[in-house]
Amino acid sequence: MGEYQADLLDSVFSAVSDPTRRAILARLAESDARVTDVAGAFPISLNSTSKHIRVLEGAGLVRRNVRGREHILTLEAAPLAEAAAWIEHYRGFWSEQLAALEAFVTDRAAAEGPAAERPAGDRSAADRDEAEGGS
Repeated sequence: MGEYQADLLDSVFSAVSDPTRRAILARLAESDARVTDVAGAFPISLNSTSKHIRVLEGAGLVRRNVRGREHILTLEAAPLAEAAAWIEHYRGFWSEQLAALEAFVTDRAAAEGPAAERPAGDRSAADRDEAEGGS
């Protein structure tokens, strides 16, 4: 992975790690919006919202167009696609690991037999009563 791509992924993951920034991206996925309209949806100051927007701009996730006094924000999804591709690259690995774990647990449970053979701490109250000859 090149240094540019690593830096891009770092900035994208950092940007989307905050719930407010994810909410801003969700809003911009619907349509372009003025900064003041985006800011009005959050219980934080315009200045705080602007800081979040600057982080998103820095990650290349948002583009700002200035039209007179209005600042219009547009979602730029390409960096998200890069991050999704990076995650997808590792999906096969994790899927294989989880499938192997599931097979191991299933095989082990089948080999251990009935609940009465498990240690007392691993059995439910009904299993303990049955193993002790209770009702």
